[in-house]
Amino acid sequence: MNAPASPKSITQSWLDRRTKAIARGIGMAAPVIAARAENSEMWDIEGNRYIDFGGGIAVLNSGHRHPAVMRRVKEQLDKFTHTCFMVAPYEPFIELCEKLNEMAPISGEKKSILVTTGAEAVENAIKIARAHTGRTDVIAFTGSFHGRTLLTMGLTGKTVPYKAKFGPFPAGLWRVPYPIESIGMSVDHTMLTLEWLFKTDVEPNKVAAIIIEPVQGEGGFYVAPKELMVRLRKLCDEHGIVLIADEIQSGFGRTGKMFAMEHMGVEPDLMTTAKSLAGGFPLAGVVGKAHIMDAPDPGGLGGTYAGNPVACAAALGVIEAFEEDQLLQKAVEQGEMLTKRLTSIKAKKQGMAIGDIRGLGAMVAFSLVTEHGGKKPDAAAAKALANKCLERGLLILTCGVFGDTVRLLAPLSASKELLNEGMDILEAAILGN
Repeated sequence: MNAPASPKSITQSWLDRRTKAIARGIGMAAPVIAARAENSEMWDIEGNRYIDFGGGIAVLNSGHRHPAVMRRVKEQLDKFTHTCFMVAPYEPFIELCEKLNEMAPISGEKKSILVTTGAEAVENAIKIARAHTGRTDVIAFTGSFHGRTLLTMGLTGKTVPYKAKFGPFPAGLWRVPYPIESIGMSVDHTMLTLEWLFKTDVEPNKVAAIIIEPVQGEGGFYVAPKELMVRLRKLCDEHGIVLIADEIQSGFGRTGKMFAMEHMGVEPDLMTTAKSLAGGFPLAGVVGKAHIMDAPDPGGLGGTYAGNPVACAAALGVIEAFEEDQLLQKAVEQGEMLTKRLTSIKAKKQGMAIGDIRGLGAMVAFSLVTEHGGKKPDAAAAKALANKCLERGLLILTCGVFGDTVRLLAPLSASKELLNEGMDILEAAILGN
């Protein structure tokens, strides 16, 4: 006689329901069902605690449910949740755009728009650049991630899983190498490729914009060299091309500055922002030079839910949290601590083999390779490490063109004690303890 089947866990029951109800194209990094979260910790429906080093994919720089964010949200909920800003404008939208104009590392008069998602921000930045220049084409970089819409997939420089099965993509999109020192890809190589692109495929007077992440997100946390940004700025000025900085993942304090472009020594013309802008509420924006932002005609920009008042209120709370809790300084300290710990783990040459350790501020990542001292990417090891950490109560995320990179995105509000607890778990999983 067969033994009776053991009852399913609550989590497994929900995962089964997920599989049945939701299209398989939506991925799942962690097979847990979230029940509640606070600052840098999350609990599932069975009461298991997790230290959150994923931050909802860089959305929670100010932490889960920061008091300033929640206070602003509750105040707005008691007033109204929607009018459509294009129908009846409201204060939080205007106030937030004023704040973005003040904070953006762009000189002169600035203007902003608010939308709902990062991909929507990128699409609108391209629309604005095209309206301003009267041109059509756009240049992006290998390893980039700009979104999941048809245009932003075309700009994205990673095929699986983001582009596979979804083509063809819009015409007029070009790609050049992003400089990565560890694989021998130099700034000179990038600029030479651009020169050849202009000679062989598209005239510079047809290019509306060059879009670049100052620190690549999904591509693996590679930091753009200052030299590249300086030379791109010069190139764009020479040919009348709009330089767009995609700050969706690198922005709002992640790098120790409010925006990563503040490290680069040059200014973009336009900048996109999203993710940690509103502390977990869906909101994105484009900010840039006023005369460029004003190129589209009235009605050419917008969206029914663009700049939702509750999300705008949350973003104002995020800005308040940065000021009150000195989160930019905490980002610097967090980045130094994480890098020091990872360097120490790598030096032991035990367990999983760590390759490059890289990033800017608290935007820190490391690659896993097949052998100590080697360079061959090990995607299987990165996936295994994420699973080991989850079993021990630490949530981490992988990324990179080869899937070999582990990115650490703990809220900037995380305490030193919690960060050390998380790194102890990570170290034990890497070393096999």
